[in-house]
Amino acid sequence: MTKVLYWHVDAFADRPFSGNQAAVMVLDAWPDDAVLQAIGAENLFAETAFLVRDESGAAEWELRWFTPECEVRLCGHATLASGHVLLSGAAALDQVRFATRQAGVLVVRRAERGYEVGLPAIPVEEGEFAEAVAALGKRPSRIWRSPDRYNVFMFANEDEIRALSPDMRALATLGDHQFICTAPGGATDVVSRVFVPGAGVDEDSVTGSAHAALTPLWAALLGRDKFTAFQASARGGRLSCRLDGATAWLGGDCVTVVEGTFAL
Repeated sequence: MTKVLYWHVDAFADRPFSGNQAAVMVLDAWPDDAVLQAIGAENLFAETAFLVRDESGAAEWELRWFTPECEVRLCGHATLASGHVLLSGAAALDQVRFATRQAGVLVVRRAERGYEVGLPAIPVEEGEFAEAVAALGKRPSRIWRSPDRYNVFMFANEDEIRALSPDMRALATLGDHQFICTAPGGATDVVSRVFVPGAGVDEDSVTGSAHAALTPLWAALLGRDKFTAFQASARGGRLSCRLDGATAWLGGDCVTVVEGTFAL
């Protein structure tokens, strides 16, 4: 039995039991994908991040993410959590790079407060999604979609966002889409909730990849390249969002809740 280094991190959180939970595990080499998926199911977090030293020179680490049900293409909060784990143990480092399978090289770096992660900005275009609207239970004022299955639904205000009670089973039948519901915020510029039942996560707590789509969209709507955001899940989490060319920089704190070993 192998002992694997393991961290449980609350990302986009300034205190324990808030933000989004991620497991971070450092491996010597990649095991079979079925093992990674089984660990993701065992952890039952929105994502488990797996790290292996990168020997290609493109980055310091290779990074993959698994939900309890599948591998995902992009995950912001577990990338931020991974950066937190590595930078917390290396005071001389200002940033760390991760080579991913489908999202390119991602960077986490120290910020004035906490960290920021740079994700590829995801463009969306206006469209329709009647089946999703029916499952959400309330008609949005506008809808934007991307080919990568990011779907944004605009509502009037934060109260409408908080009152949403989607039919998760109906949303899950549409595939592993992100259903991103957003509106102008109160204490922050933007508020959102994110549902991903097709990937085994009914409501995500704080979703970095969703804000990679929200950042260019809201930057255009607000007429400025930076804004504050709050994801109004049960745990809740705050982010700073900044558009820099083709990169969405998402800032936030992280809190390590558990540090130990995983018996594999």
